[in-house]
Amino acid sequence: MPLFGGIEAGGTKFVCAIGTGPDDLRTETRFPTTTPEETIGQAVAFFKEQAQKEPLAAIGIASFGPVDPNPNSPTFGYITTTPKSGWAHTNLAGTVSRALGIPVGFDTDVNGAALGEQHWGAALGLDTFIYLTIGTGLGGGGLVNGRLVHGLIHPEMGHVRLPHDWAADPYAGACPYHGDCFEGLAAGPALEGRWGQRAETLPLDHPAWALEAHYLALGLVNFVCTLSP
Repeated sequence: MPLFGGIEAGGTKFVCAIGTGPDDLRTETRFPTTTPEETIGQAVAFFKEQAQKEPLAAIGIASFGPVDPNPNSPTFGYITTTPKSGWAHTNLAGTVSRALGIPVGFDTDVNGAALGEQHWGAALGLDTFIYLTIGTGLGGGGLVNGRLVHGLIHPEMGHVRLPHDWAADPYAGACPYHGDCFEGLAAGPALEGRWGQRAETLPLDHPAWALEAHYLALGLVNFVCTLSP
């Protein structure tokens, strides 16, 4: 089996791993996402060191975004207009590919996770489904008829607009672009901004969770109606 490298490029941390699949993970490292130069440099150094033991066939990168995943685009492999300080217009895939001299696959973090679920996880046997991640940000990846959904760039499921009952929830929203979009109402920073404490510290009977479930249900209804997963 060929040996592959993988990078989960998150806005908070990078996770780098080497293996042939989830049942054969040879080694892994993780480190904070600081500047592009420092963070990408750490990833490259990790893979160079490991490649001395056994060569890598390719690397896959699943990145926070927005990104350009179109191989025919002059900015393929770039993180584009991200609000992450210092990371806008960063050539992530190209820098890694040039440094290591091997092919690099590149997509959004949620599309990468969706592919993983299709091959090895909860979506085994499905050719049409969505994957959502709900954390510091909120995003979704989707496969329709066995193909990842990209469109002009890639879906931004976290930025769909939801019905916002201002009387029940006067919180203005945490999204720097749209305020009270799906991410702005239901991601981690929204819970902390609305309730004054991090989500993991809220007790199970806190009213935050009924409101969170309501927003998640509204978002899922949009995706069910649109993509029929």
